[in-house]
Amino acid sequence: MDVSGAAALVSGGASGLGAATARALGAAGASVTILDVADEAGEALAAELGARYVHADVTDPDEVAVAVDVAAEDRPLRVVVNCAGVGDAGRILDRAGSPLPLDRYRRVVEINLVGTFNVLRLAAARMAEAPELDDGERGVIVNTASVAAFEGQIGQIAYSASKGGVVGMTVPAARDLASVGIRVNTIAPGIIDTPLLAGLNEDYRRRLAEGVPFPRRLGRPEEFAELVMAIVRIGYLNGATIRLDGALRMAPR
Repeated sequence: MDVSGAAALVSGGASGLGAATARALGAAGASVTILDVADEAGEALAAELGARYVHADVTDPDEVAVAVDVAAEDRPLRVVVNCAGVGDAGRILDRAGSPLPLDRYRRVVEINLVGTFNVLRLAAARMAEAPELDDGERGVIVNTASVAAFEGQIGQIAYSASKGGVVGMTVPAARDLASVGIRVNTIAPGIIDTPLLAGLNEDYRRRLAEGVPFPRRLGRPEEFAELVMAIVRIGYLNGATIRLDGALRMAPR
C-alpha cells in the first residue's frame, strides 16, 4: 500500500515507538493523527510534523471515536498503528504473601488489550468505508505486543497477559476483517530504547543490551517504525505476529 495521500492514526503517538512511527508515516506522505493523553509532547510532535493531535484515552469509546473522525475527515483512513500501552511490575504474591491488587492487573489489561481492541474496532468501521485499492485492500492495522507475550518474566503477570491477548487477537481479527479488505498484523518488540528505558542507569542499560544475542544492543524506535512501514507496503502480509528482538529470549528474571 502506498500511504501517500492517505490518513493514518497512531495511538500512543506522542513518544517512543509511536512517535517514530508517526514520523515515518509522515515522511511517506500520510496525513498523520496522533492519539495520546500526553498533551504537551503530542502537540509538540504534531506541530513538528504538520500532523494533528487528539487527546484520547484508548479505553474511552467516545474519545477514540472523535480521534477516528478527525483522522478521516478529509481523506480515507488507511493505516492504524496501536502503540499505546503501560506496564506495572508486580508478582502474584508479594514477599508478605499478599496477592497482587486486582485493580493493578485490571488497569494494565484494560489499557493494553481492551484499549487496543477499542481503537481497532472503531478504526476498522471507518476503514471499511474507504474505496478499494489493489487486491480489494482498504487498510491495514498494526498492533503492538511484546516478547513478554511469550516469555514473561517474574513480576510481569499483568503485562504478559495483556500482550499475550494482543497476539491472540491477531489471526481472528485478520480473519474477521478479511471480508472488508483490512489486514491486521502485530509486532512483538524486545528491548527497545524508548523514553521508558532512558531513565535507567547506564550499567543496567548495558546489561540489558548484553543479553541480546545479535546485534548486542537495544533496539531503536526507528527500527520498529521501519517494520511498520514494511507491513503497510507488503499486501500479502496478514495475520502475522513478528518478533523484533535480536533473537532475545527472556530469562525468568
